[in-house]
Amino acid sequence: MNDVFKALSSEPRRRILNHLAGGPMTVGEITEKFDMEMSSISKHLSILKSADLVREQKRGQHVLYSIASDNLANSIYSFLTPFCPSARKIAKDRKLGGS
Repeated sequence: MNDVFKALSSEPRRRILNHLAGGPMTVGEITEKFDMEMSSISKHLSILKSADLVREQKRGQHVLYSIASDNLANSIYSFLTPFCPSARKIAKDRKLGGS
């Protein structure tokens, strides 16, 4: 969970996730959206990948990055469950084997 919050604490990384919400992109395509060097974008992508928020897939000579939406949603949900009565009930039902 700490890796997720560390990754999300950076505005450039949140912006990268926002761009990836539109679909998979290469590091070059992402870099075009920023006033940053490709090496900096690659570093941000590495942090997002380490937190399991981004996936990479090799396509020929390119690597496509995409949001690991299931991991992002589950991480946020796990964090918010203690604060949300509805989420606590769902989590409790899951543990008991209910639906």
